[in-house]
Amino acid sequence: MPSEDAAPQLDVDQILADPGVRIVVCCGAGGVGKTTTAAALALRAAEQHGRRTVVLTIDPARRLAQSLGLTELDNTPRQVKGIDVEASGGELHAMMLDMKRTFDDVVLQHTDRAKAEEIFANPFYQAMSSTFAGTQEYMAMEKLGQLHARGEWDLIVVDTPPSRSALDFLDAPARLSRFLDGRMLRLLLAPARTGGRSMFSLVTASFGMFSKVVQKVLGAQLLTDLSGFVAALDSMFGGFRQRAEQTYRILQARETAFLLVAAPESDAVREAAYFAGRLREEKMPLAGLVLNRVHRPAVPDLDAAESLAAAERLATLGGHDGTVDVLRAHAALVQQAVRERQVAARFTEAFPAVPAVSVTAQPADVHDVDGLRTIGAAISRP
Repeated sequence: MPSEDAAPQLDVDQILADPGVRIVVCCGAGGVGKTTTAAALALRAAEQHGRRTVVLTIDPARRLAQSLGLTELDNTPRQVKGIDVEASGGELHAMMLDMKRTFDDVVLQHTDRAKAEEIFANPFYQAMSSTFAGTQEYMAMEKLGQLHARGEWDLIVVDTPPSRSALDFLDAPARLSRFLDGRMLRLLLAPARTGGRSMFSLVTASFGMFSKVVQKVLGAQLLTDLSGFVAALDSMFGGFRQRAEQTYRILQARETAFLLVAAPESDAVREAAYFAGRLREEKMPLAGLVLNRVHRPAVPDLDAAESLAAAERLATLGGHDGTVDVLRAHAALVQQAVRERQVAARFTEAFPAVPAVSVTAQPADVHDVDGLRTIGAAISRP
């Protein structure tokens, strides 16, 4: 039976110590320990390898801040104090993506204050910058590009949303280009490019029945807001596309390492395999798989059948209740470990060349720096 160890061994320390690797992207399904893994890797890079590291989470949960001993995280990197970097000389900073603030910053960078205030006041912009589908992923690309361009960090560790959303993270540049080049958008941009008349005066004159249909579907006020938003951002669109595509190329470069994070469960491994296939198609550097929460029996040579048989014999004799319970618990753990190896083998069979490392399930959730050190050491075992 294939096992999780059939894959080549993933050497995470080699990745973290390599000065040529400047970005590590952790991706995978939700609930598999991805945020914890990202924080543990960032901490290890700072403490063990002396790298000036920043970890960026796109997950709005507060687990990362809590585990690093911070009261909160926001859109600005905050230095993590109290970690052991005296010998290594490294630093650790952490931040959480605020997509609206990131969008606001982009607008401010590419227009004057008066135009920016006009954009900020537009209802369509307010909705898009806060809740519009895909905005979070695009702004994650923006923030990653900003951090990379600043050149202040030896290593940027990115904790992405659950993997289907993380695929949106990869798709953001192409989706943005399709939006900018769409026929509807070209029509909405027409007033700003042909004399500045209002949206409705131009559309009514030029498109007749089309305008009535659009107005009926979208509503007059929404269409006015959308027109104003598009006109205000028109001069910035080229910059949006250019920056997104530039970040996309960075993700394809050798300075980036993607780490898939999964648990030995069918859905999580299937998501990891789906993502691995997509990374291969996009020619993005997949460094390996981190398989979290793996169960290992303390006595691996005692199989489940033998353990259950011994439990039954002792139960018949009587007076050995404690030992019987231990033997039955051991048998259940062995059976679980077998199932987990079978599930993990599905990924290994599909991607036999992808290195992997497994991390034993912890007795409790990780909630502090010591716990992160334990996870980092487990991931980076030789």
